[in-house]
Amino acid sequence: MRRVRFVALGDSLTEGVGDPVPGGRRGWAALLAAGLAEEPVAFTNLARAGAQTRDVAERQLRAGLALRPDIVSVVVGVNDTLRRTFDLGAVAARLDTVYAEVTGRGALLLTACLPDPGAMLGLPGPLARPPARRQGAVNYVVHALSDRYGAVHLHACEGDWTTDPAMWSADRLHPGERGHRQLALRFHALLAERGDATGPAPAPETEFQAPSRSASLWWLATAGTGWVARRCTDLLPQLLALAADELRHHARGTSARLDLRASAAVSAALAALPTAERPEAV
Repeated sequence: MRRVRFVALGDSLTEGVGDPVPGGRRGWAALLAAGLAEEPVAFTNLARAGAQTRDVAERQLRAGLALRPDIVSVVVGVNDTLRRTFDLGAVAARLDTVYAEVTGRGALLLTACLPDPGAMLGLPGPLARPPARRQGAVNYVVHALSDRYGAVHLHACEGDWTTDPAMWSADRLHPGERGHRQLALRFHALLAERGDATGPAPAPETEFQAPSRSASLWWLATAGTGWVARRCTDLLPQLLALAADELRHHARGTSARLDLRASAAVSAALAALPTAERPEAV
């Protein structure tokens, strides 16, 4: 009997950043794989830190489908929102292509909407609202397309886990081991309800000791500083301009226009998808 084949696509969240184990990283997808069936699952993690929807559509997808998977997770989009080149229409088109290819091959698709990175980083209001609108728009697109393609969708942007410091690593952008376990548990519960996960649910308790405060500070001063520097040269100038626009609208009492603009962008992105039956934004 052929083993269940599970392929994970996406960015650093799925790669396992925040969940270090001896010899590398683990992450929620690997934890989930161990409970998908009673027999060992053939699991391949193709997710890479920094990946955007373009990377998944143009590189990871082909490699993943070549493995003839039964289950494919596609969790990506945050890195798109943190670029000055953010284009919601392009994000929607890539996700539509990826989801269609996965389900067209008969694989079960797993998706998730994600927390707002600005809120996770604790940015002040005017700086936090623009990335929040972007992530909200991406989440809406993911919701709509997940419904269209019959995906098993996890509302990872909701719940107490997003505000519980014990769930998150030092950078506040990636879950720690406890957070990765929470994601794996929630996905497992959704799959078990459908009869698509027959193995034991991942344990919620951590296996490894959390990094010490000094180790966390060292990470922030090395890898974390590099991440901030790259975002400052890319997104920060645009983010400051968007924040200034937020303040102007707030002063005029017209902030609702920005929300309407974001809603219109979602509607346009979904309407532009090349299919006859499109999900509609509301």
